[in-house]
Amino acid sequence: MRILHLIDSGGLYGAEKMLVCLVQEQIKQGLEPMILSAGKPGIDEKPIEKEARVKGLPVTPWRMKPGLNLKESRKILIWAKKRGYVLLHSHGFKFNVLLGMYPERFRRIPMVATLHGYVHAPRFSKLWLYEILDRLAIRRMRGVVLVGEAMRSELPGKSSTDHVVVIPNGLNIDEVQAASREELGEPFKSFIDNHNVVILGVGRLSQEKGFDRLISAFSEFRKQKPGSGLIIVGEGGFRQQFEKLIGDLNLEGDVLLPGYCSTVPSLMSRSNLLVVPSLTEGLPITLLEAIALKTSVVASVVGEMPKVLCNGQGGRLLSDVNPETICKAISESIADSEDTDKKTVCAYDNLARNYSSEAMAVGYLGFYYSALTAQGNFE
Repeated sequence: MRILHLIDSGGLYGAEKMLVCLVQEQIKQGLEPMILSAGKPGIDEKPIEKEARVKGLPVTPWRMKPGLNLKESRKILIWAKKRGYVLLHSHGFKFNVLLGMYPERFRRIPMVATLHGYVHAPRFSKLWLYEILDRLAIRRMRGVVLVGEAMRSELPGKSSTDHVVVIPNGLNIDEVQAASREELGEPFKSFIDNHNVVILGVGRLSQEKGFDRLISAFSEFRKQKPGSGLIIVGEGGFRQQFEKLIGDLNLEGDVLLPGYCSTVPSLMSRSNLLVVPSLTEGLPITLLEAIALKTSVVASVVGEMPKVLCNGQGGRLLSDVNPETICKAISESIADSEDTDKKTVCAYDNLARNYSSEAMAVGYLGFYYSALTAQGNFE
């Protein structure tokens, strides 16, 4: 079975790590997957392309002008047909829209998608329009995968029940643990050496990730624990707003915004706590990585995170994402090390049972067979 995975990504975050993990397992299953990684002209190598190359996975870089580039989407379809791909698997709204909007009789290749979550963009913004088009496009597909049951409410009308399955993201625990032992370079090493407590956030620098609230919460926590530090790894459009907030709160020496980082497991294993204050989420791979490394977690009650954290028995769940609430949860996690250790063990056991890469791949294989034998789509 030849599967073409389609993605346009800006880093190596949850969706990208999930895809790399899935492709690794699909090769073991005897499938023939390929990652088609789209990007703007002039980009040399994207993080997911480098990761696939390092791991020896099949990847095809595809450079194209951004936006609704229908001309290039037709080229991709022609390319896929010539190479005998029997299923298109989209990971993100770009290809959901670019290829999913075509009727299947035009595409001539069945298509499915994995939804990792919507960002709930401001009304009438460009991203808001893309989300509307995305919801229309998935109705033309053979099937949709949600990474968590809570995401069903995001889907429109009939598609909220038909042709939709839930397959949680999975993790190769051994691989993450091995990566955590890699040497940590600068600026991380010096920052960690100079702070007695290190709090970590990982994700896009975007509004829905709630990092502005984390920065404000850290400002209060630092008053309780001088010498504490906060690292937020990732890139995105809200960098300037976060930098301004850091300056306004006089946190310049104690908050690090290093941009994209390829050694997150290594950084995570040396941090005291991962905080995930997201306003919306599916099932973040970052959370699974922290659990695999038995790093304690504070997370908001969105998406599948409460389930992964055993409804609070595996980590501290936030009743809301106000800075005061986040600060309190951080303080409790740092202060009560015995309770925190018990929670990390509980979360790890749940991860090993229910969120392995093997289980994820088995779920997708069954989903593929169902999609390929299905008659029609949502419409």
